[in-house]
Amino acid sequence: MPESRPGTRPTVLLTGGTGVLGRALIDELLPHFRVICLRHRTPVDDPRVREFRADLMEPQLGFSTAEFIRLAADVDVVLHSAAATNWQWEPDLIRRANLDGTRTMLDLAALADAPFFHMSTAFVANPLAPEEQERFPGAAAYLASKTEAEQAVREAPVPGVIMRPSVVMGDSVTGRIAGVQGLTRALGAIVKGQVPVMPGGPDSRIDMVPQDVVARAVGDLIRGGVTGGEYWLTAGSEVLLQTEVIDTCLEFADRYGPRPYPPRLIPLESVHRLLLPLIEGPTFPESLRRRFHTYAELLLVFQRALPFESSLGTPHCGRPVSKEELRRALVRNLVAWAARPGGMRGRQRIPSATTPAGPQQAVQATELAS
Repeated sequence: MPESRPGTRPTVLLTGGTGVLGRALIDELLPHFRVICLRHRTPVDDPRVREFRADLMEPQLGFSTAEFIRLAADVDVVLHSAAATNWQWEPDLIRRANLDGTRTMLDLAALADAPFFHMSTAFVANPLAPEEQERFPGAAAYLASKTEAEQAVREAPVPGVIMRPSVVMGDSVTGRIAGVQGLTRALGAIVKGQVPVMPGGPDSRIDMVPQDVVARAVGDLIRGGVTGGEYWLTAGSEVLLQTEVIDTCLEFADRYGPRPYPPRLIPLESVHRLLLPLIEGPTFPESLRRRFHTYAELLLVFQRALPFESSLGTPHCGRPVSKEELRRALVRNLVAWAARPGGMRGRQRIPSATTPAGPQQAVQATELAS
């Protein structure tokens, strides 16, 4: 456990508290730490934490020198989880937010004499081919900036821990998530029968880990006093294959009516040679073109031929997950997605895992997640 001032809990300075993973991190850390959140536009709005508005792309986060020094004096651990993840941004803005923002937080950690925990991504191990970088500049800038940020952490004069989660899905029990990320929307589109084709083969892996599993591993690393190393917060060998993910989505769709046709899997070389040029041609409606382009970008980045290594279950790094647990978590995430605007609301009522239900509804919810 990090040292703190006598009579107080250690203080963790958290960035990205309003993000997909941030809310889970706050819940995980609060029993043992005071939490200060730096946020940009969206308030954390949690009475259990202190929050300050900051801008990762400004010198000293937009604070005056005196404010920056005062903030550092109150910090025992820096947990940098904020990142620019919107691939529609200009590549230069993505790089500035992810690399320059990391460097500024490293400066704060040095001033505070605090260990630095950096949330990277497992997909730095999935570099894009030159053709993919040209076609998907946002995704390319994101992966490059995260790779450079990792190197900045290694070279910094403060103890640094690099954590690499794969795709972070919602809670493993409730399915809830602070915001629906891109891959969840892509899986929802499979449920709706809106994805006739997908890049990759049946044995491609889509590594997803529930947010509470990732948050537990991060909390264990901080509580364990770990101050160095690189940790893969992934499913590893228990990862779901692309065909298993598709089958789970189609089984879930059965609850709402006829099962959609399964997407046709297209080898990656054919995606670039045939599918994407066809989509980008003049015969495709603009809305359909944008949707397919987004899904192709996500699925090209977030699938992998070989499993990642995983640190889950090693000392001070949470617990491992099983394939069956991941499948159940995926279903619960689909249940939560279906209840949101843009999901399946109105087609058939399925109670969320946190809503009291009658006996028949309870049985149905149990069947969905079993």
